[in-house]
Amino acid sequence: MNTPHLDHLRFLGVGGANAAELGNASAVLEAGPKPVLMIDCGFTAWRSFEQTYAALPDAVFITHLHMDHIGGLEGLYYRLRFADAGLTRLFVPAPLIPRLHQRVAEYPGLLAEGGSNFWDVFQLVPVGAGFWHHACWFGVYPVRHHAPDSAFAIGLSGRFFYSGDTRPIPEILAHHASGQELIFHDVGLHSNPSHTGVQDALREYSEPLRRRMVFYHYGSELEAEQLRLLGLRLAQRGERFSLLNA
Repeated sequence: MNTPHLDHLRFLGVGGANAAELGNASAVLEAGPKPVLMIDCGFTAWRSFEQTYAALPDAVFITHLHMDHIGGLEGLYYRLRFADAGLTRLFVPAPLIPRLHQRVAEYPGLLAEGGSNFWDVFQLVPVGAGFWHHACWFGVYPVRHHAPDSAFAIGLSGRFFYSGDTRPIPEILAHHASGQELIFHDVGLHSNPSHTGVQDALREYSEPLRRRMVFYHYGSELEAEQLRLLGLRLAQRGERFSLLNA
């Protein structure tokens, strides 16, 4: 699909769960200066969004339910509730919805005086294989993250692929990012059952593929220096990547 109006991806944060100084991993797709879709909403993310765009997000996609990726939804609820900003569309892969509701929406006393539900300020959009937004079809793909159907990537054919938190997924990239897409991918210095380590990335991804990859979700600036020495291109907090040449 020809989508010249979707031209950049900006990182609001690039850190792992224990790297608050780098910001919770979150990104925003932009059309010119306008934010189009926020990806994930950890504790620091919605405030970074508001500081960057002088606005609140009107559309958010959730990759998975670890709190460094959804912990900001409660704060965003309060901000939307009292700003009278209208509904924010919340695109959520369908398998995640029951547990998302349990984690962020079931608490009965959001307001001391009562009378308000978490979902009053959000338009929940259940997502299967993908969804339409801003005249674009975004594909959504299950990734490898400690349990089946617990985490999902998002991509736009010909433009970008954003892995969310994942182990290596060469088979997914071969099917859904085989063109010139810019690939944004989870990495850390060491692997675990939920995340890709640098040795995983070097082993599982060819050098030509790695040249199309930008890595994020690392543990510290010191760790970032070590990853760069091993040849990986890393995103930095606030960095903006053009999608037009992808």
